Amino acid sequence: MRIEKQLQKVLEASRKLNLVDEDVIKRVLVDLADQAENDTDYMLAENQKDLELMDRNNPKFDRLKLTRERIRDIASDIRNVAELCNPTGRVIKETVRPNGLKISKVTVPFGVIGIIYEARPNVTFDVFSLCLKSGNACVLKGGSDAIYSNTAIVHVIHQVLKKHAIDEHTVELLPAGREETHEMLQAHGYIDLIIPRGSQGLINFVRENATIPVIETGAGICHTYFDEFGDAKKGRDIIFNAKTRRPSVCNALDCLVIHEKRLGDLQGLTGKLAGERVIIFADGKAYRALHGFYPEELLYPASEESFGTEFLSLKMAIKTVDSFDEALDHIHTYSSRHSEAIVSENPDRIHTFRKLIDASSVYSNASTAFTDGAQFGLGAEIGISTQKLHARGPMALEELTSYKWIIEGDGQVRPK
Repeated sequence: MRIEKQLQKVLEASRKLNLVDEDVIKRVLVDLADQAENDTDYMLAENQKDLELMDRNNPKFDRLKLTRERIRDIASDIRNVAELCNPTGRVIKETVRPNGLKISKVTVPFGVIGIIYEARPNVTFDVFSLCLKSGNACVLKGGSDAIYSNTAIVHVIHQVLKKHAIDEHTVELLPAGREETHEMLQAHGYIDLIIPRGSQGLINFVRENATIPVIETGAGICHTYFDEFGDAKKGRDIIFNAKTRRPSVCNALDCLVIHEKRLGDLQGLTGKLAGERVIIFADGKAYRALHGFYPEELLYPASEESFGTEFLSLKMAIKTVDSFDEALDHIHTYSSRHSEAIVSENPDRIHTFRKLIDASSVYSNASTAFTDGAQFGLGAEIGISTQKLHARGPMALEELTSYKWIIEGDGQVRPK
């Protein structure tokens, strides 16, 4: 195994991390936020090298791009994580048995967490800050698209770790090669958990090839259902925000589902989208409702492939339904179980939608753009889990812990 020596060093660093004082961890994160802002020019220069190698029309381009504002936001998130409560050492359950044994269930770090991700250098900072705060070392496997950016960020992190006399192998960036990926996915004894962040193709690859535990952070095929009882102004603003705020991220709107009784409102619901040059793939009824009103060069008939697609760009589909049940069926068929929303003023509809929609985050009268660890008050996120085992939705500090049983005795032995 060509990366075995690296992984051994990370494993050793993870054990040392268990003994680092909580106040020291906090100081490291605060210093890292300051250092990130101080080294902005350096990181932007390295990021530009990656950007120059990528087509600007690639949906990943926006995710790859760092700006001064984005680095300031990253630093702010790191400071938020620093202030959060330590998730480890928390007693979940405690009991004293009749024989006098005191048994406690206590939260602990996983140990070493491996992250495989694509062209999103902000993930490097997010993962490290959350892993460090939760007492985990991390092995990072970024894509070749972001190799200069990730290398620069890890260099900044290492400088701060050295300053505080913490083993720099607490975070390790692996080479971008395919062999290293396969070795990472089968690194028994070195990595406790793998979390992939990226396209459905990447997630499928990790799930199919990993022989160590995986938490899937699935693709975001997100719907907003505009009900027959929906408020048109709320709907217009929610749809616009969910689609255009950051179209390249997983919580962006991909499909508007509209009740046919409200097709008369479709022009108003989509009008603002034209200003952002959003391309719409509309089914027959929606196409007829928009034809002549929405810009011709931005309006296309939908095909079957239009539904169930994560566009990651300024594109979206529209599906017309003749009933609430049909809306639920459409979402169940095409959802990736990430984030789904209903716009309605009918409490019964909202209640039923919440009960029946199977997704990690279910919204009523709000934009799916809020599916984000920081927005949920978690400080930052390591990913958004769309599975149901262990963690679901935005994953932050609590989700990066497991637990163990602590048994305190005074000479007790179990009778035969």
